[in-house]
Amino acid sequence: MASRKLAIISSPLDPKTAASTSSTDGSRHNEGAATGMRALVEAVVARLTDAGIPDPQVDAELLLGHVLNESRGRVQALSIMDVAVDDDARTALAPLVARRATREPLQHITGTAAFRSLTLNVGPGVFVPRPETESVVQFAIDALRALPAAEPVAVDLGTGSGAIALAMAVEVPTARVYAVEMSDDAFPWTRRNFDEVAAPNAELIHGDLEHAVDHLAGTVNVLISNPPYIPAAAIPRDPEVRLFDPEVALYGGEDGLDVVRTVSQVGLRLVVQGGVLVLEHGELQGDAIRTLLAQDGWRSPETHKDLTYRDRTTTAIR
Repeated sequence: MASRKLAIISSPLDPKTAASTSSTDGSRHNEGAATGMRALVEAVVARLTDAGIPDPQVDAELLLGHVLNESRGRVQALSIMDVAVDDDARTALAPLVARRATREPLQHITGTAAFRSLTLNVGPGVFVPRPETESVVQFAIDALRALPAAEPVAVDLGTGSGAIALAMAVEVPTARVYAVEMSDDAFPWTRRNFDEVAAPNAELIHGDLEHAVDHLAGTVNVLISNPPYIPAAAIPRDPEVRLFDPEVALYGGEDGLDVVRTVSQVGLRLVVQGGVLVLEHGELQGDAIRTLLAQDGWRSPETHKDLTYRDRTTTAIR
């Protein structure tokens, strides 16, 4: 793939059927005529902009990189040089651009999602890991690194793609990391990611969140979870979430905190005295979660902001 010449587009990008297409503001995008990298990227960006994609430039470059088996940075460099693009690449790109224009997640189209140092396999049935979760797992990683124990124990409840658990295992190789996933639809993706990352200190368990790791009771140093936390009556703003992420990974009961309550209670059995609980949640849920944890007996609950200054993580001590 790396030796492939650069090009892209067909279907609204096919010069035989759509040498130019109209945008919502009446402008024309001459996508079919684009033969150089720069014009091709601009045409895809215009198409994705019309579709309401939040970061059309990023997605255009990543889609092109996927087709060409090149990094986004390499695509940017080739665009600056305005190298020529071949028909095969344009033909391969066309259906991918069309899918993204329907708001299908970019990660479903490429089949992968980046998470910290990892590249994970994702698709229908598994929640796509988000960048904001990278800051959540940092609290768990920091806690594991600070422990004097030779082999600290960490558990990730509801691991989904395995992003959190595998990040902990890779970045803290002295830790023993257990990941639990209960969804039959998500588990094949989790299994594939665990097999490919092949972290020797990570163990994947297919089972329910309440009892799958009962054998670890009283031994866990760090318990982390990114549970479903959207209230049942709420409607996610982004079509990528609303239409494509599995409901079991999104909705947490009437107030969104049903699974948080479960994790809190399970954590009281699993976590050692002085151990740490780390929870991801919505930006308006920090107060309620701190109250819930304090009532359950957790000490020093504290809510932390993500890189966009929104409440994202609550930690507590057993």
